[in-house]
Parts: sequence; structure tokens; C-alpha cells
Amino acid sequence: MIPGPTRVPLTVWFWPAYLVTTHTPGPSAVQLRRQLWVGYETAWALLHKLRRAMVNPERDPLKEKVEVDETYLGGHEAGLKGGRQLLDKALIVGAVEVPGKAAGRVRLHVIPDASARSLTGFVRRPVARGTLILTDGWQAYAALPELGYRHRPRTQGTPERAAKLLPHIHRVFGNLKTWLGGFHHGVGHDHLQAHLDEFAFRFNRRRTPMAAFQTLLGLAAGVHGPTTYDMLYRSESTR
Repeated sequence: MIPGPTRVPLTVWFWPAYLVTTHTPGPSAVQLRRQLWVGYETAWALLHKLRRAMVNPERDPLKEKVEVDETYLGGHEAGLKGGRQLLDKALIVGAVEVPGKAAGRVRLHVIPDASARSLTGFVRRPVARGTLILTDGWQAYAALPELGYRHRPRTQGTPERAAKLLPHIHRVFGNLKTWLGGFHHGVGHDHLQAHLDEFAFRFNRRRTPMAAFQTLLGLAAGVHGPTTYDMLYRSESTR
């Protein structure tokens, strides 16, 4: 069943699913409202239900070699202590497989801080044990070998050097910021994780849009349980 009880005809669900997975950079709720001739709240709920369905709880972990790093979203602000102090910005951590010269699958998540608990806690969820983890020299990653990972830290120095040492995750972050800033204007912290999930889903299937469409329909129909309006608003307010 498409995610959750709905009065929207089943055929209407296929159109936003198709747009989200095959059109770059994907529709906003305002654009979807115009396409479907529905109210804004209905369009918003359709998008968020589809975004929730984009995360497969049984997906394979990242493995072999993975770059991990963090970045801030929300624009430049002077006075951030060592580039790690959160203040009113959103801090996210990302992991990307490096199977060859091109980036592989990516995982992104909002974290409260750049502590060892937050960063290693993130790594343990999407990355398989025994994987070679490439990071900068931030001390919070030092415990990774104790958790069963091979760890190769590199001192990054300037931002330019960091981009050379961890090129794939920095390219992912650059694409993410362009996508959010150029299309999804006004994304707040409450809704950020849902947009990260959408970006990761689209990035991981960027070369196979029709397969992405079929995958999303399969996840929505067979993996996730019903999603109500209350669940959407509650989950978004507590991410």
C-alpha cells in the first residue's frame, strides 16, 4: 500500500513518485500542487511520505573504502571555533563509498555536534565493520579502530587541502549545498533530514532514474507501514 491511508487516488501517487525520481532537481511542494491540482498541504504530505519511503531499513551497508566528513549548512558565520562549534547552524555528517575513481553510494545525517559519540555513532549505522575509513585528523574519529574499522586519518590543514584529501565526500557536500540553496529555499532544521534522505536516494540512483522510480514504489508499497499526517509533523519536529 502506498504510504498511509489517503483519500488521494492511487493513480495520483505515481505522478509525484515519477517526478521525484526522474526529474532534476525534483519537484517542490508548490510545483507539485500546480502539477496535481491539489492543495498545498496535500502536495507537502505527498512529498514527505515519499521521502520517508526513500530510506530502506534493510539496505546494504557501505563497505571496502569510505570517506567520512562533516559540514555545516546554513551559510557562513564568523567566529566558529575551529570550524566545529555548532551555534545556530545545522551540522551534518556524510559517508560515501569509493569503489573506484567515481563516488559510490552516500549516507547523510544531521548530528547534534562533532563529538566522538555523534560521529562514531553515525559510522556504526551505515558502514560495515572492517571497512577502511578515510577521515581528516579530527580526534573524534580516533576510536574507529576499537569499533572494528580500519582508520586512515589525514591532517587536512586548509580547506583546499581537505578537498584534495577527501575529494568524493567534499564533492557530495558541494552538490548537496547547491541543490538545497538553488532549489529548496527555506528548508529549516526540522525538515532537513527528510531532504538529506531525498538527496541521498537520488544521488545513489543518479544513473538509473527509471530504476529509482520502481524502487521507490516498491519501498512505499512493501517496506514502510502507513504514514499519517500526525506522524509526519511529529517526526519532523523531533529530528
